[in-house]
Amino acid sequence: MKKGLYTFLLTFSLAAAAPAAQAQCSVCTKTAQQLGEKPAEGLNTGIIYLMMTPLLIIGSVGYFWWRRNRGEFNG
Repeated sequence: MKKGLYTFLLTFSLAAAAPAAQAQCSVCTKTAQQLGEKPAEGLNTGIIYLMMTPLLIIGSVGYFWWRRNRGEFNG
């Protein structure tokens, strides 16, 4: 139990301390530079939001697959 809590706290601390992510390809970066500061921030936020959905799905499938292979899943 303590090991899981420590792992969660370490992961959360590292995520909170990380600098803002820049999730733009070179074409999107050039477009954002032409738009200005506020629209560029919105474009970057939208890219990160769209990136998170597939990652959460893949992570969930991987987690349940891992639990099933360990024999702890009763579903």
